[in-house]
Amino acid sequence: MLDPETAALRTGAGGFSARRDVLAVRGPDAETYLQGQLSQDVAALGVGRATDSLLLHPDGKLAALVRVTRTDGQGFLLDVEGGYGEAVAERLRRFLLRSKVELEHLDWRCLCLRGDSVEDAAAGLLAVLGERGVLTLPFDWNGWVGVDVLGPGDAVLDASQLPEGIVPCGTAAVEACRIASGIPAMGSELTDKTIAAETGLVGRTVDFDKGCYTGQELVARIDSRGSKVARRLVGVVAPQGAEDVAPLARGMTLHAGSASPGDGVADDKVVGSVTSAAYSHELDAWIALAYLHRSADAPGPVRVRSGDGIGGSRPARADALPLVTPEGAHGPD
Repeated sequence: MLDPETAALRTGAGGFSARRDVLAVRGPDAETYLQGQLSQDVAALGVGRATDSLLLHPDGKLAALVRVTRTDGQGFLLDVEGGYGEAVAERLRRFLLRSKVELEHLDWRCLCLRGDSVEDAAAGLLAVLGERGVLTLPFDWNGWVGVDVLGPGDAVLDASQLPEGIVPCGTAAVEACRIASGIPAMGSELTDKTIAAETGLVGRTVDFDKGCYTGQELVARIDSRGSKVARRLVGVVAPQGAEDVAPLARGMTLHAGSASPGDGVADDKVVGSVTSAAYSHELDAWIALAYLHRSADAPGPVRVRSGDGIGGSRPARADALPLVTPEGAHGPD
């Protein structure tokens, strides 16, 4: 049986505040400039529409996963996970040159509403917020659906002020749903050493028919070779059981095959590492996101070790993402 918060986030109506850094990009050259910097086709984006995109470094490594929203003919908003706004602005300024573009940080707030019934439950709230001029952006990632409300801090409610019918949800439930849905996060799954093809983000964030953009060469080259990379993002599920038994945690290592005699860490080849972990009431197990070397199978058995190498290994399973489908079943086998 699901806990109330997870049930609300999935099939009902749940809400939580998310820290997002918001950057306004305006000017006569804004569209042309962003078209040459982002992996998505910004020129095809209609007013009020949003899409997820990659911002890459010249070598093709990830600078940030951003959401870009067109506000008018000469204006866009880029929002990114909190704490990464300045890095995005710095990366954009590197190639600004003489373009007629202005960048401005906005003191905005993001209210996330999730669940299959949230649009009905929040209809009145969304109507009021719409009158305040805030953005209401549809959210759909591997079947986890909802709406993100993005706007000035004095116009967007805090999660503690949600109307009746929308359940305020805490970090633990939100993180478990994120991991089960296979959504990578900045700072854990996504860093400046990440290659897009490793993450499963390419299909969501890259338009291969648009013109050139910074970092495109690596993305196109890997795609032309069948997206073969040394590692890829997968889900990990520990044996089902009590929440307080043998938790998974960031930094734990993954190992393939049977344990060596004595199960010593020195003889155990590392094939992956855990980047995020949480207890999932949906799967009644500790779950994680991890990068797994291509020599190991997913789906397939793995063993997990403490990141400090102390103690023996324990069994788990690596799975393709998402771990939970919209129907609540396990992800791909």
